[in-house]
Amino acid sequence: MIVPAAPQHAPDVADHYDELDPVYRQLWGEHVHHGYWASGRETPQQAVEALSDLVGERLGIASRAALVDIGCGYGATARRFAALRGAEVTGLTLSAAQAAAAPPCPGVTLLVRDWLASGLPADSFDGAYAIESSEHMVDKPAFFHEAARVLKPGGRLVVCAWLAAPDPQPWEVRHLLEPICREGRLPSMGTAADYEGWAAQAGLLSLSATDISHRVRRTWTICALRFLGAMIVDRRIRRLSLAARNRLFALSVPRLILAYRTGAMRYGVFTWEKPAGASGAPNPPVNRLTSS
Repeated sequence: MIVPAAPQHAPDVADHYDELDPVYRQLWGEHVHHGYWASGRETPQQAVEALSDLVGERLGIASRAALVDIGCGYGATARRFAALRGAEVTGLTLSAAQAAAAPPCPGVTLLVRDWLASGLPADSFDGAYAIESSEHMVDKPAFFHEAARVLKPGGRLVVCAWLAAPDPQPWEVRHLLEPICREGRLPSMGTAADYEGWAAQAGLLSLSATDISHRVRRTWTICALRFLGAMIVDRRIRRLSLAARNRLFALSVPRLILAYRTGAMRYGVFTWEKPAGASGAPNPPVNRLTSS
């Protein structure tokens, strides 16, 4: 597991997304996550929706299913699941700016709340998902225990996560992974084996683990080009990017491009299930992701 030199906490994460809210919305849109290029011909908008749809497929959403979106951002995936799949979604975000910018939608409730102190009732959700939010959790084992607590027996948890390679080179840790954590407000970056171990400790059964790094890495090249263009033509973005407390995140964009290229960083999609019985023995941790 990669831990940044400067500790990161939930208020730091909230500040990051509150302050950079205009940049995220203008440069990438309402889906604050990677795009998924299954064919390679998708537009960026189609690609981000494709990642949401991949999560929906792994969840196996039934009509009127009760879902919790852990780290919901602007609620775009929650609205998509409510509109297209008839789900009832409760989303949690640390960012008041994100919640304020999210349009209202029938079947979607957004809360400005820390997942590690969610206050949600136990055994109350048919499914839970976290698209690139587990990275921001200070206590990752607690992240999984909270998911196991709120899921109904038989409910699924799907997590899309930024991952460190199992054995990155020292220079990759020093110049890529550690700065990415520090600049992106990630308290830590786990490996695939870390995630499977934490889930198993929470009593969740492993259903699948897929490495889709090569299908998502195009995201950061597009972001880099859009950011450079905005810096040239948009005074507001330029001023915010140069003066913001969180301006160093701009340095992570080229780091992310290189980290994916070298394999120091991976992108995983995991599916777990809460045992149907009151006491289900967890599967052994899976130490390697399959590729897709």
